[in-house]
Amino acid sequence: MLGGCVRVVEFSKKKAQRYQGGVTLYVVVACMVAALGGSVFGYDIGISGGVTSMDPFLEKFFPAVYHRKHHQIFQDSAYCKYNNQGLVVFTSSLYVAGLVATMGASTVTSKYGRKASIIVGGISFLVGSALNAAAMNLIMLISGRVMLGVGIGFANQAVPLYLSELAHPESRGGLNIMFQLFTTLGIFAANMVNYRAQKVKTWGWRLSWTLGLAAAPALLMTVGGIFLPETPNSLIERGHLEKGRAVLEKIRGTKNVETEYGNMVIASQTAKSHTHPFRNIFERRNRPQLVMAICMPMFQILTGINSILFYAPVLFGSLGFGANASLYSSVMIGAVLAASTVVSIVTVDRLGRRALLLSGGIQMIICQFVVGIILALKFGEDKVLSKNFSALLVAAICLFVAAFGWSWGPLGWTVPSEIFPLETRSAGQAITVSVNLLFTFSIAQAFLSLLCVFRYGIFIFFSCWLCIMTTFVYFFLPETKGVPIDEMIFQWRNHWFWKQIVPGIIEGPQNDMLTEL
Repeated sequence: MLGGCVRVVEFSKKKAQRYQGGVTLYVVVACMVAALGGSVFGYDIGISGGVTSMDPFLEKFFPAVYHRKHHQIFQDSAYCKYNNQGLVVFTSSLYVAGLVATMGASTVTSKYGRKASIIVGGISFLVGSALNAAAMNLIMLISGRVMLGVGIGFANQAVPLYLSELAHPESRGGLNIMFQLFTTLGIFAANMVNYRAQKVKTWGWRLSWTLGLAAAPALLMTVGGIFLPETPNSLIERGHLEKGRAVLEKIRGTKNVETEYGNMVIASQTAKSHTHPFRNIFERRNRPQLVMAICMPMFQILTGINSILFYAPVLFGSLGFGANASLYSSVMIGAVLAASTVVSIVTVDRLGRRALLLSGGIQMIICQFVVGIILALKFGEDKVLSKNFSALLVAAICLFVAAFGWSWGPLGWTVPSEIFPLETRSAGQAITVSVNLLFTFSIAQAFLSLLCVFRYGIFIFFSCWLCIMTTFVYFFLPETKGVPIDEMIFQWRNHWFWKQIVPGIIEGPQNDMLTEL
């Protein structure tokens, strides 16, 4: 039996090497249109932090925060300037809505295709941005955030799957990271808009909501989604075999797609024999993928990156940088994040996922400790950061963001989207998105309070988590570089730990067809 399993593994590797075609312009354009969902997600992250530091916005919707800010009423310290539950609810409502929506998005993605979820996500983004731009009261403002959350639930569910399924195995990492690249570009664009909008008195915050969200990426995502090709995996899964093959030939740029098409048909037959994806995903044979679907997005958030991105203007404002310097620093962070994500696109299919995650984790650990030490020694109570230490603090944060941009930022989405078999792929992505949004929500709820209570200790807290996740990657994550998405099971069967859990022989139609071949 062991020898048979080894032969299956060897056959799979040979079959993967016979995949024909490569990256075509058609695939690149389709991936860029789909990845616009990331730009809207990123724009909202950037806009939220910038708008909440604008005085007209605070005065209209959160007068208590505005009063505390301008009358130097900081409770116990300057770390507590923006600690307000209403402000936290405003930020977090988006992620609660996204968490709920992604479960429904899983069904839509599986039954109606990846395109359908992308289009629904785009429409929700448009509605949400319009409500926020026109908001006259807190209820209207939060309603807009909820609609944005629905858009995030659908887009984050469908887009990473779409990119992974459309890409050739040898370029899957780089194309999938387009989602994160557009997310970082969205953050950068939001910071640029905020920097200009804060100079427009009274209604500048409305300009922030309207200019980026409603006018460009959400509309392009919605309209472009109509013309996107459906992935061949999804078409074959839903019984459209001939159409699926035609799309596969088009995206690979060759008619010689027998091996890859055969793998997709096998995966589809296996998927049809498992009718309850959310039940099946908890079976022992899917245990490694389930662990990664939970741990990868959880660790991504526990790097502390969202705390910096959400509240970068707030954080720098609390540190005494002033309104203009605060937003300028955020623009700098957005530019670093976007540039470092490009580094990941170029290197991920050459160096592999593990190398980037391990190197990025080590750099982030060092940077978090540096930030914590600077704040512990040079800021707080009656201490004010000097210009030299302020510059050092910004440099440490930028190095942290750069490391995140080439490691956990993109790969926290890429790895979960490429490891699941077809029968549990949509369910697995739903769990990934749900965990991401759950922890994003939790950090958004707790960060300002934790910053107020723990002060500099919050950064030491995140650095400890970085040590844990770097160790986890070293011991438990196999390399997925260049492995066909429907052959990923063999990586778990060859791993020193997971092979003790995953069955050695494939069950069902897939095993029968592999044996015949």
